[in-house]
Amino acid sequence: MLGELGTSSLTVGLLCATLTALLWLRVALFGAPTRPARLATAATLATAAVACGVLEAALLRHDFSVRFVAENGGRRVPLYYTVTSLWSALDGSLLLWLLVLAGYAVLLTGRRYPPRLQAYAMVVVSAVTVFFFALSCFAANPFRAVDPVPPDGPGPNPLLQQHPAMGVHPPLLYAGYIGLVVPFAFALAAPLAGREGRSWLRVARPWTLVAWAALTAGIGLGAWWSYAVLGWGGYWAWDPVENASLLPWLTATAFLHTALGPGARRAGWNLVLACASFVLVLLGTFLTRSGAVASVHAFTESPLGPMLLGFVLLAVVASTILTGWRSPEPAGRTASPVLSRNTAVLVNGVLLVTIAAVVLIGTIFPLLSGPLGGVRTSVGPGYYHRTALPLAIVVLLAMGVTPALRVRDRTQALRRLAVPGAVALATVAVVGLLSRPGLPALTAFGTAAFVLTGLAGELPDRLRRSGRGRLAGLVAHAGIALVAVGVAGSSAYGRDAERTLRTGETLRVADVSVRLVGVDRRGDSGAMAVRARLRLSESGDAERAVTPALRYRPARDTAVTVPAIDTGLLRDTYVTLIAVSPDDGSATLRLAVNPLVGLLWAGGALTAAGGLGSALATARRRRRVGTPREGAQPASVAVRAGAAG
Repeated sequence: MLGELGTSSLTVGLLCATLTALLWLRVALFGAPTRPARLATAATLATAAVACGVLEAALLRHDFSVRFVAENGGRRVPLYYTVTSLWSALDGSLLLWLLVLAGYAVLLTGRRYPPRLQAYAMVVVSAVTVFFFALSCFAANPFRAVDPVPPDGPGPNPLLQQHPAMGVHPPLLYAGYIGLVVPFAFALAAPLAGREGRSWLRVARPWTLVAWAALTAGIGLGAWWSYAVLGWGGYWAWDPVENASLLPWLTATAFLHTALGPGARRAGWNLVLACASFVLVLLGTFLTRSGAVASVHAFTESPLGPMLLGFVLLAVVASTILTGWRSPEPAGRTASPVLSRNTAVLVNGVLLVTIAAVVLIGTIFPLLSGPLGGVRTSVGPGYYHRTALPLAIVVLLAMGVTPALRVRDRTQALRRLAVPGAVALATVAVVGLLSRPGLPALTAFGTAAFVLTGLAGELPDRLRRSGRGRLAGLVAHAGIALVAVGVAGSSAYGRDAERTLRTGETLRVADVSVRLVGVDRRGDSGAMAVRARLRLSESGDAERAVTPALRYRPARDTAVTVPAIDTGLLRDTYVTLIAVSPDDGSATLRLAVNPLVGLLWAGGALTAAGGLGSALATARRRRRVGTPREGAQPASVAVRAGAAG
């Protein structure tokens, strides 16, 4: 019964999405009333919500006649992870994708935008919705029946039952990924909308900020989840699926910066960046859901690969044709001096795109090396460390220089750079003499000190003269600098050791030691666990008990680590149980000391909060000044009025 209702909702949703696209096209071409198109958009959202609700009901009722529940549900799965099972596998995650996409479409119709620009943008969003409904209906229908009906299911992947971030991280990532369809839609609509297309940047930027903030939070939360669950002690492995989330973040960041001020006059450049961001989302969807890459984060091989790849190519062709069309350039273009804030912002955008290109090459090279060379070649972290990280430091340096170039007097600009430069040099000298972390980390520390000092110098002026949006931009930039310090510190000063201990023996790293007290085993029909009882001591402090564990779930034939993380103000102590001997009770342990890793999570939270604050401030200004209609002020003037950060 539930399976039939779910399949029917997907079929009706596909019809509603198709009707929505046609109705909005009618509005764009003939100026027809928008009410029928808005109602069809709302109906599409309703069908996506019904499909998600039906699958959730099947999971909660343990209806194993539904294929998705039989493959991913389980009677022993806790309630929280039963609910989050909806997006734990390919077919269900597409339903969440559809729900978020249809939600963005409805929100987009609730705003007053230039009519033709909005109508063409809705045609694009509706066409994307049609495609993903078609995927769910024909290639990834989670409601197909199972015969015979099993008495129980294996539950979701055990890694997805280890951390409460499962309920937040995927929805945040989806909100970021799918939100980038809005600037993509407006970028494609701008050349078609004529004079109304001139305002597309001002319209698209708040949506991009919201999507960017959600994507930033999703990436940061994913890194923390990886750190807390996988047991290897790291947070970023340059995994292809991790890279798939980083790529659109880089191009969206470049778009947000080049869309500011006179940079908004580079309409062709902004069109390309807006389109590239969503194309990279589609490419990441292909990598994640086609089985093309091997990753702990990726879904298994599926029939969606060819369809997704075809849609990626279609999006590339459409973007190339429309961005190659006559760009909606605003009037009154003026050249900027070579040494100016606008030039620095443009350079920063080029650097971000260059990093994206480097990461993209490393991500897809293994896919191409097999067919072209006969041997599939892997690309390790060393490639990214040698290519992307030096460019990232240059981006950080440019981020610190740019605020000083707001003033036109070069002498005054150099004076504004003097104090941050002196602090950066002092940081390099002191840190280098005291700890010798190595040139990459030392450069990152100095550059971060340069940026943070410059931002601190700007703070009084922004509080006195600027709006909340510019203050939020300052917070976001400070967050990125903190992330740089966290990455450099944890990489340069991190220490680890691995050893097999008998009861009473000790493993030591720096001034931290763990002593094995004993090994406990327990289990039931759903899972088995082995736990090491340890005593942790640090710098002569009193001993503390820590208990890393290994859990084995027979239903999935998977063992997962449960590391013990002792979090301190300046460093984490990270203990992983790797193996246990069944004979003598000895345990193989890995002890790691990770300094400054907490700055990663704090910096990521600040960056996401800054992006969201900028979006809210931009939306408030937009409501206050109104929305331009046909013949409105040039986009560059509008964007200058609403620029944030």
